[in-house]
Amino acid sequence: MPGAQANWLPDGQRLHLHHGPIDMIVGIEGPGREAAFQRAVARFGTLLKELVTELPRLRSPVGGPVEGETARRMVEAVRPFAPEFITPMAAVAGAGAETILRAVLDGTGVRKAYVNNGGDVAFHIGPGEVMRAAIAGPEPGQVAVRSGDPVRGVATSGAGGRSHSLGIADSVTVLARSAAIADAAATMIANTVDLPGHPGIARVPACEVSPDSDLGARAVTRAVGALTPAEVAEALEAGRAHAAGLVTRGVIHAACLSLRGQCVTVGETSMIEEREPEHA
Repeated sequence: MPGAQANWLPDGQRLHLHHGPIDMIVGIEGPGREAAFQRAVARFGTLLKELVTELPRLRSPVGGPVEGETARRMVEAVRPFAPEFITPMAAVAGAGAETILRAVLDGTGVRKAYVNNGGDVAFHIGPGEVMRAAIAGPEPGQVAVRSGDPVRGVATSGAGGRSHSLGIADSVTVLARSAAIADAAATMIANTVDLPGHPGIARVPACEVSPDSDLGARAVTRAVGALTPAEVAEALEAGRAHAAGLVTRGVIHAACLSLRGQCVTVGETSMIEEREPEHA
């Protein structure tokens, strides 16, 4: 496998980091941005090796003792969801983004920064700043987070994402205090947007699609056929109820769930705006 690569995007302002299955985009504003980008590149070069070393434990539902910075974030992020089935891998993208962001902030002069790891985003917002990010859904929208808001992570999951889903959601976007928690929560909520036993939903054991999947033989969604508006509403309501419980417990701050053109939101939705985004 080629080593870690770092290249500027065409705008010359954002950095693309790539290594194996990991693709990140890093944006930084402030007088210390040059040194901060250098710290991000240096830290990224060690990230994948650290994760691979601990994969057996990270793919286990109980997690097991871990040593690496990112692995520890993953284990902590999934604790609030026990005793439901979940492994630390549900938080891998968000936790990885946080690790690189910590390196970015390990210095001065960073006014605003974000690390987007395949759509799961960790960010830093200095006083008076606003961070905006596009969110998936039937209508163009964005999340606008201000420095005084408690949210520092946004993540999206669904049946059409990079990872396998037990549910049928087109997308579930979650706002939480960290990207790792948002990542895990988006996965769990997306799993509950479902119509168990529906004949139009094709499922296969996860291990048949990915032999090393942490989901084992659990049935993951491969295709969703025609659904009536009432069925869509039923599936979304199951996910909404689960998300509302996480909001009540303080695990997440807000969530936006979408399926077949219908959308529901829960929690502190004032940060979700229906207009074209400034940052993709």
